[in-house]
Amino acid sequence: MSEFLIAVTFLILLMASFILLMVYNYQKRQMVFHESFKKVQDDYEKNLIQTQLEIQEQTFQHISREIHDNISLSLTLAKLQLNTFDWNDRERSGLKLESSISLIGNSIAELSDISKSLNADIIAQNGLLRAIEEELERIRQTGLFGIRYELTGSPVYMDSQRELIIFRIIQEALNNVIKHAGAKEVVLTLDYHPNRLEIRISDNGRGFDPERIRGNGHAGLKNMETRAKILMGEMQIDSSPHAGTCLIFTIPIE
Repeated sequence: MSEFLIAVTFLILLMASFILLMVYNYQKRQMVFHESFKKVQDDYEKNLIQTQLEIQEQTFQHISREIHDNISLSLTLAKLQLNTFDWNDRERSGLKLESSISLIGNSIAELSDISKSLNADIIAQNGLLRAIEEELERIRQTGLFGIRYELTGSPVYMDSQRELIIFRIIQEALNNVIKHAGAKEVVLTLDYHPNRLEIRISDNGRGFDPERIRGNGHAGLKNMETRAKILMGEMQIDSSPHAGTCLIFTIPIE
């Protein structure tokens, strides 16, 4: 039994170290962006850096929500099971330890997935198309809805900052589907033209009235539209109640 307890303690310490590392990296990136912002005079570059700062802040908020909603629950259950550990009942206690280790292991895996998904270096390391494929695979594994990915035209590779903003737009759109749409099927299309990239994210969910949502200042839509404008692009919304939604982003290719 002592080996189980050592393993549980090790996993908890590993998870705590992982969270602290994520927080440290976030704060370090914030300092770098703030310093860069002070030195840059060009309006476009300033807007690009400001967008990166906003993405960093939203990333940290997302991490906080995920830790609170999912990981915290798993750790609480593991803690409750360990608190009721009885050395005199080896069979039941062994099962509790195994369950606790499983919960903690799943929490570590979730943290790893979050880290990979929100890592700003993902574009520099893998490129936009590979990053999108990995994000879609992560969503597929949840079993929340079916998702189809279509790529047309000849891909054109842009600088990593532009590709990161495009990736965050797609992430935000998919996150909105997960949280609000109640969809069963989602289609993501990237259509490369000689001078522009068109991105379409459509779902068969409950839909909404775009004018009413815009009037309420929906943060997700505003974030996506702002990021598209930073890239000199635009966002279109085709949706109505009970008829699904299609978001279309047109991004110039420079």
